[in-house]
Amino acid sequence: MPDVKITVRPNGPYRVEGPVTLVDHEGKEWDLTGKAAFSLCRCGASVNKPFCDGTHSKMGFQAAESAVRAENNPTTPGDPTMPVKI
Repeated sequence: MPDVKITVRPNGPYRVEGPVTLVDHEGKEWDLTGKAAFSLCRCGASVNKPFCDGTHSKMGFQAAESAVRAENNPTTPGDPTMPVKI
């Protein structure tokens, strides 16, 4: 069976590639026929949940890890190379 790859996009969705089964909180399975890859909403604002519709870019969504970095080091907001200080 091929591998599943999940990529966390900076301040964006989770990109899922590979054969997966997506099940909602009620046990309903989503039909992913013909979808080799898809993006899952991480900001909570998509009108097409659980899938991403690009709303995160319109609303200026910052992922928690980027927001923490920006708060701890305001000179390099959202810099993914900066360590998180907690």
